[in-house]
Amino acid sequence: MKETTVFNILLIAWFALGVVVLIALFFIAAPYGRHVRKGWGYSVGSKLGWILMEAASPVVFAVCFFIGDIRLNAPTLIFLFLWEAHYIHRAFIYPFSLRGEARRMPLSVVSFGLMFNLVNAYLNGRWVFTLSGGYADSWLSDPRFIVGVLMFITGYVINRESDLALRDLRKPGESGYKISGHRLYRWVSSPNYLGEMTIWVGWALATWSLAGLVFAFWTVANLLPRARANHAWYRRTFPDYPPERKALLPGIW
Repeated sequence: MKETTVFNILLIAWFALGVVVLIALFFIAAPYGRHVRKGWGYSVGSKLGWILMEAASPVVFAVCFFIGDIRLNAPTLIFLFLWEAHYIHRAFIYPFSLRGEARRMPLSVVSFGLMFNLVNAYLNGRWVFTLSGGYADSWLSDPRFIVGVLMFITGYVINRESDLALRDLRKPGESGYKISGHRLYRWVSSPNYLGEMTIWVGWALATWSLAGLVFAFWTVANLLPRARANHAWYRRTFPDYPPERKALLPGIW
């Protein structure tokens, strides 16, 4: 069977599974972070869990780059830089920036996250560096590329700033959760998720690919229900939680 056939079958199956996950996560909050609870089997430290989940993504994408057979040019190298900048931080820097007590993460969650990253890195890496046939130099001036890259950078900044704001709520040695009033947190409970979604919608637009579109859909399928669960958790936990604050979209939801 040709790789393009396998690629297309995997793409369709991956999208279908994303729909199932989207529906399921509205009823079951993934058990990590503030939603961690017993009954999900063996667990590992959260730092190790993050590394195990995320490290596959920069590695697989880099392998796809090295075995790819297209001509290297500016658009291709920009895609490589954007992907690696996000995932090297997520896999090897972010876990060590976490403060608070050492939390645990179920191995089932780690395994699912690893599968998520393996499939997405393969689909996007093989598309960008081989199956697309390459992006022409003129793609640099295409509005889809320009707007997509700007969205990626904007989402990246929002995501990093929001994560740092949560981290700075705790002094070294402290644990527990507090209410942040930093920038976008004044309007929504999960601006870090809003930033993550903006990143991958921008990626889908910049690469103009079904692989990118399915990845963006999976990001929304995973984070939209979690943003809803986080918002409800804040309201239950903090009686003085700002009533005007929305879950994910300022002034809307």
